[in-house]
Amino acid sequence: MVLANSSLVTEFILMGLTDQPLLQMPLFFLFLVMYTVTTLGNLGLIILVVLNPHLHTPMYFFLFNLSFIDLCYSSVITPKMLMNFILSRNAISYEGCMTQLYFFCFFAISEWYVLTSMAYDRYVAICNPLLYSTSMSPKVCSSLMLASYLMAFCDATIHTGCVLRLTFCDANTINHFFCDLTPLLQLSCTSTHVNEVEIFIVAGKDIILPSLVIFVSYGFILSSIFKIRSTEGRSKAFSTCSSHIIAVSLFIGSSTFMYLKPSSAGTMDGGKISSVIYTIVLPMMNPLIYSLRNKDVKVALIKTLIRRKF
Repeated sequence: MVLANSSLVTEFILMGLTDQPLLQMPLFFLFLVMYTVTTLGNLGLIILVVLNPHLHTPMYFFLFNLSFIDLCYSSVITPKMLMNFILSRNAISYEGCMTQLYFFCFFAISEWYVLTSMAYDRYVAICNPLLYSTSMSPKVCSSLMLASYLMAFCDATIHTGCVLRLTFCDANTINHFFCDLTPLLQLSCTSTHVNEVEIFIVAGKDIILPSLVIFVSYGFILSSIFKIRSTEGRSKAFSTCSSHIIAVSLFIGSSTFMYLKPSSAGTMDGGKISSVIYTIVLPMMNPLIYSLRNKDVKVALIKTLIRRKF
């Protein structure tokens, strides 16, 4: 992707989460621990799925991709964020900022559509179990993932391309801990109306369309669960869906607050908190949510540890 810089600005300064000196080191160690947990948790899930044949199912195929996306997603944001806490001046070049923006958009949008695919997988498993092997064949799963990545590639290119058309004159201090769309628009010395419309349409589509598919899928799922006569059967069905519901709820809430609220609503500090949730907290929580609440993952971990020990 060629970066055409028509701006006078050659670098940006990232303000980070806070300018309070007493909070810098505690926050550095907090987010360092979170990033370490994120890396180890997602790498661990990826390795478990690869090494255990009984996890080579559609559900874990999507979970493998989710862990890969979360690992990359967090790595695009967190290392540069950690530098904010230990450097007096955290600069990022214009080209580096646009690159970070592109990959942030790519992995964030990919995550949306992977979570949507996982909701569809749970819908087929619970509502049409007899057709599961056909409806979620390896070809179908691969097609869903390919479509997710293609959608992310196209929309990330649109977002970044629209930012590249802007001119940045004198202001180069980004009131955020990474190069995000909204704080970049605030620095432009040219009209951002086209960008605001583009974000509303493209980001709106990437939030609303997956949300509708997820809500409809879980509407059918809940309807099917309530028809199950045995308490054990209902409990098992709820258990297979609860992890996904938790992850989706957090992702929908934080990203909707950030991108679909009016530009005049709220403050950038509120946006930072929302961004921390979906860029740092969720990639850390996803492997914990799906492993601690998943019997198959626990069994796979124990078997893998025993094989490696002996």
